[in-house]
Amino acid sequence: MGSHRVFRFFWWASNALLALSLLAALFTGIWEHSVRQYLKGFSDAVIPEASTPRQKAEAILTWMRNGPPRLEASDTSALSAHDPTDTLNYRQLLEICGSATNAFLNLSRSSGLEARRLLLLSPDRTAKHVVAEVRLGGRWVIVDATYRVMMKDAQGRLLTRADLQDPRLFQEAIAGIPGYIPVYSYERVAHVRIGALPMLGPVLRRTLDAVMPGWDESLDWSLLLERRSFACFFLSVWALIFFLLLRIVLAWLADHRLRIPRLRLRTSLTRATATFFSTPEIK
Repeated sequence: MGSHRVFRFFWWASNALLALSLLAALFTGIWEHSVRQYLKGFSDAVIPEASTPRQKAEAILTWMRNGPPRLEASDTSALSAHDPTDTLNYRQLLEICGSATNAFLNLSRSSGLEARRLLLLSPDRTAKHVVAEVRLGGRWVIVDATYRVMMKDAQGRLLTRADLQDPRLFQEAIAGIPGYIPVYSYERVAHVRIGALPMLGPVLRRTLDAVMPGWDESLDWSLLLERRSFACFFLSVWALIFFLLLRIVLAWLADHRLRIPRLRLRTSLTRATATFFSTPEIK
């Protein structure tokens, strides 16, 4: 009898969490859709119609460099670097490498460009700068949204991160960028810095590197890391899947192991539907 009470507690708890995760998935899905619509309208206003992929990237940088006057926040702690409505509209965020890159990536994706974030790491693997990679002509070329430039050599050829690991090409690229800090070099890079997680981070990175070499290249982490609405939607969908599977497992235990009668959702919905659509009897 005690085991039955424990099971019923977990059964009702799992059903409640399943319902909450479903509501969360619906809410965050609507939130993410509204953000996408906002970004689509914004990118359509910034990028000329029928632009080539390179022209799209340059148009975004031109808007970031010479756009209209931006809002000024009296309290920057109230702004979010992961909310496009903040990163695209507030001057303070457009001057920080992380949030400026997020703004560029959000507009790039909305215009159909394939783009992702890239972290430049110091020797102790802390992030010293954030840039973007955009796929143009089959190559991932570097865009530094903070300085509003696409990295080029002396002949104007767009450069990849592999190119910029060459000291000569790196010096050519930064020579024409006023105020560029030379320490922002490309010897060590990453798409996601798991090592920043307390205690677990370094171990997790070494494990992933050993088990799945190139794991941070094979998956695109940018959208999950740069946009809060998508991250919440992603997590709520996985929570919904988890609690749905948990409910299925608990239902199987109730029917085949513990022999406990339970509320059958399908039967209840069938009865409710039949009652709703049936013709009422008049006595």
